[in-house]
Amino acid sequence: MNVDEADEADRADDTARFDSNAREAIMEATYRALCAHGAVDLTTRAIADEFDKSRSLIFYHYDSKEDLLASFLAYLLERFEERMGTTCMEDPTEQLDALIDALLFGPADHEDFQTAMLGLRSQAPYNGAYREQFRINGEYVHGLFRGVIERGVERGAFAEVDPSRIATMLLITIDGARMRFVTLGDDESLHTARKVIDDQLDRTLFAGTGPE
Repeated sequence: MNVDEADEADRADDTARFDSNAREAIMEATYRALCAHGAVDLTTRAIADEFDKSRSLIFYHYDSKEDLLASFLAYLLERFEERMGTTCMEDPTEQLDALIDALLFGPADHEDFQTAMLGLRSQAPYNGAYREQFRINGEYVHGLFRGVIERGVERGAFAEVDPSRIATMLLITIDGARMRFVTLGDDESLHTARKVIDDQLDRTLFAGTGPE
């Protein structure tokens, strides 16, 4: 590699780092703006107000607010993948518990965040990009549940069940509890859902697996 080629490679690396850093900053600004304003009233100006760099940089990377929010949904999936990837648990029961709690109780500011997510979900039937990304995110989480349950069955920690069906039950219960939490402000619904899930798992995953 000659000097010119080396300089070009260095510039390409710098650009990649800049783009990555800019995207991270834009996504964090979007998160803050969503929690503060909700999805319905969110504007690009509100996002720019949370962004400590030039507003034009947002439009350089994203064509519209809808494009930005669809990318934000993909970003959330990436962050969740990273978060669950750092949960190095060999025990499938511990893995399942960690995944359920992460989805039910979420981050510290989960009320504002879940409210914003409900607003975005309400737009998904009319926005193909949102709908597709929610589908991708949902299939990923379903796959996580299914994979943990399959490993538990293989190791004899769980009873012989249909992993896909149990995964679907978990997602429906969690989604319903989060919707009730957001729409009615019923924090207890999340804890009740956790108890309901435990009861269901006792009847399915753990049926006949305990000491006689």
